[in-house]
Amino acid sequence: MTDTPRQDPHGSQLNEPAAPDLWTQAAIKKEAAAAAPGTAWERQVLEKLVLATVAEQRAARRWRIFWRFAWIALLAAVAWALASRDLSGTTKSGPHTAVVDIKGEIASGAEASAEFVVAAMRSAFEDAGSQAVVLLINSPGGSPVQAGIINDEIVRLKAKHGKPVYAVVEETCASAAYYIAAAADGIFVDKASIVGSIGVLMDGFGFTGTMDKLGVERRLITAGENKGFLDPFSPMSAQQREYAQAMLDQIHQQFIAVVKAGRGDRLKETPETFSGLFWTGQQAVEMGLADQLGNLDYVAREVVKAEEVIDYTRRDNVAERLVRKFGAAVGASAMRAMAALQVPRLR
Repeated sequence: MTDTPRQDPHGSQLNEPAAPDLWTQAAIKKEAAAAAPGTAWERQVLEKLVLATVAEQRAARRWRIFWRFAWIALLAAVAWALASRDLSGTTKSGPHTAVVDIKGEIASGAEASAEFVVAAMRSAFEDAGSQAVVLLINSPGGSPVQAGIINDEIVRLKAKHGKPVYAVVEETCASAAYYIAAAADGIFVDKASIVGSIGVLMDGFGFTGTMDKLGVERRLITAGENKGFLDPFSPMSAQQREYAQAMLDQIHQQFIAVVKAGRGDRLKETPETFSGLFWTGQQAVEMGLADQLGNLDYVAREVVKAEEVIDYTRRDNVAERLVRKFGAAVGASAMRAMAALQVPRLR
């Protein structure tokens, strides 16, 4: 590096060093940083903080875009579901036999729940083209409450619309399923169908003896001496058993009254009719629990005189299942997003 001469105020020349080049400036800054380690650490922290903030903003922007598309897709699926349901509920042209399936367990939340079955029956009765409603039954039974609601609605809709209701049994029509079928104007079965089981049960398990052998103590604290009634780990007193039996007997009598009212003089009552036993379809016809042998096609063709069969069964369509699955997926994605956005921060 060379010195450049210059004049001092008195006229003499002085040597002044030239400005350092870029490499020299970088070296000087590096030496300064090494001499002041605290300043370099602060700069690194600030850089990391800025990068983390930028990354968080980018992630938030991506998730905003994702949620917008998600809501658009959800609204489109809901609109599709509503449109599909509206189209399925429109009036059918021409005379036909309306069919409502009652399959599987009769319980709240199931496909054979009172909510679904009653909604389907109302649509079938209200359709001007339906000549009769056929309940296509294949169920082992279920809730007496759900069955009672359906039974009452059958009676009401028959009186309101003046259309007959027929029950067609496929494999099984037992317990709560027969509770429903008893309200029909006619019950048709296959000769090998299972029909009956007119009774009520309350089941469970008791582990008190096993706990005594294992030395396990049940610690149950209640307010009210019967609050732990039917607890499987506590013994059942004679009074509690008597109470439960009285309750079941009352529900059983309700069941019997419904069957007698529905079947009337067709029922050939025996001591075993309401014992909880079940019979084949052929035996059920002989006992008056069913009217005759026949399937859905036979009833539509020979009884209703309307061979066209239209299914009114209330089922979840593809769009509704998609909406539920989409909602579950969105919830899981939201949880993952919340976990991913936990970026480091200075406290």
